[in-house]
Amino acid sequence: MELLCAATTAAAATATGELWVRTGGIGGGFSHESEHDLALMVTDFWENGSAGADSWCSSDSDSGFSDLAHLADKISFYKRSVPQYESDLMSVVHSLILSIKETDLHFVKSGPCNASCIRYALVKLLRLSGYDAAVCSTRWQGSGKVPGGDHEYIDVVNYNNTGISERLIIDIDFRSHFEIARAVDSYDRILKSLPVVYVGSLMRLKQYLQVMVDAARSSLSQNSMPLPPWRSLAYLQAKWHSPNQRQFNPDEQNITAAYSIDHKQCRGHLKRLQSSLHSEMETDRFLKPINNDSSNRRLKIERRRHSSLRGL
Repeated sequence: MELLCAATTAAAATATGELWVRTGGIGGGFSHESEHDLALMVTDFWENGSAGADSWCSSDSDSGFSDLAHLADKISFYKRSVPQYESDLMSVVHSLILSIKETDLHFVKSGPCNASCIRYALVKLLRLSGYDAAVCSTRWQGSGKVPGGDHEYIDVVNYNNTGISERLIIDIDFRSHFEIARAVDSYDRILKSLPVVYVGSLMRLKQYLQVMVDAARSSLSQNSMPLPPWRSLAYLQAKWHSPNQRQFNPDEQNITAAYSIDHKQCRGHLKRLQSSLHSEMETDRFLKPINNDSSNRRLKIERRRHSSLRGL
């Protein structure tokens, strides 16, 4: 009996440790949503006991794999269906993020920074490049089954030729919003296929959110877990759709007077962000020749078809 209890405790500790690492426990952004997932996961383990130990695996069921494969196709489609002005801004954002140096992270608020200094550094560079960019802070009260919370991101106001404006959202830590406990393998692949940095409209953002909510529900259901309220579409939308305050510079009264504070977390966050972004760009660059070849083949086929029609 003692051996069984020891094995059970070890399994719980191992699973808890794995989630802690996955959600950024080592120098990363361990969000309060991740804490909720951790609590839910541990509670589920102890309630199910050893009888539920088999559900701790992260392999897909056949039906679940099919559902998630369909959702993966949607993510791929959304990534390809980007208007030109969003694509142009995305290229600019990527270049500017890769140009940020540790010495640029002087826009630091006292207390927990949560990558604010990176966002303000990026906004400064965007504004120097001629963009109407700002850091947006949202805070919303809980209502019904939707918990309250707060979030910080960047927006760029884009004006078209008719003078109508549209907000484009930039979230430098996009994937972290969708990390879940005990994710099945195919969910992890979908998560890694998301843009490292989201750049785009609120409408396209909602498309991503809906897919990821459906994917999370499918992954959790395969482990007999319900979808928590902080993984619902309403909660996720509240992060970007709630009333916001725009700031070009951090609040002067909250900025540290000197740069003596060691912001190891922010420097680590910047390095991971730049590394992930660089890897994503290299992957996209590797795939482009394949896509261009297929496009050229389709163009040649169309030309031959039109030539044959003219000869009739």
